Amino acid sequence: MNRFKLFLPLIIVFALGLVFYNILTRENYDPNILPSALLNKPVPEFALETVEDSGKIITEQDLLGQVALLNVWATWCPTCRYEHPHLMTIAHQYNLPIIGIDYKDDDAKAKEWLRTLGNPYAYTIADREGSLGLDLGVYGAPETYIIDKKGIIRYKLVGEVNATVWQQKLKPVVDQLQQETH
Repeated sequence: MNRFKLFLPLIIVFALGLVFYNILTRENYDPNILPSALLNKPVPEFALETVEDSGKIITEQDLLGQVALLNVWATWCPTCRYEHPHLMTIAHQYNLPIIGIDYKDDDAKAKEWLRTLGNPYAYTIADREGSLGLDLGVYGAPETYIIDKKGIIRYKLVGEVNATVWQQKLKPVVDQLQQETH
């Protein structure tokens, strides 16, 4: 019995190693997809100003009626700068509104960013305190959500949107949702 107690920690570590190895080597494992508790649920209620016009209030009701991307970004996010040209391309080539969520950022810096780099967004929600991000379950910027015509979150991507991610992951979901009639 004493020998078993001696090897018990080694057996536990080995078993945990096998579990983690199995998870990480699964065929469909993608570290950029983190499950969201809100998947297939409505975008949380919110009422926030836009970066472009601090007097204009946007709510979740403004997201209804069309398939859209919700893109969480910030000027302090280096990956967001990398992703920005890809969002510009998507905005110009596809009939798809992209709504920005400027996460825990300064409006003046965000306005300058959009003026300098271009603005792919139909509008940008100023999530200055991160309340909408918290309600969405944001881990950090960038994150992108696909919402359907009823304002239901259908997909969540953690990490940057680039040409490959757009073609292989996001566009197929968007295309399917745009074809749905209900």
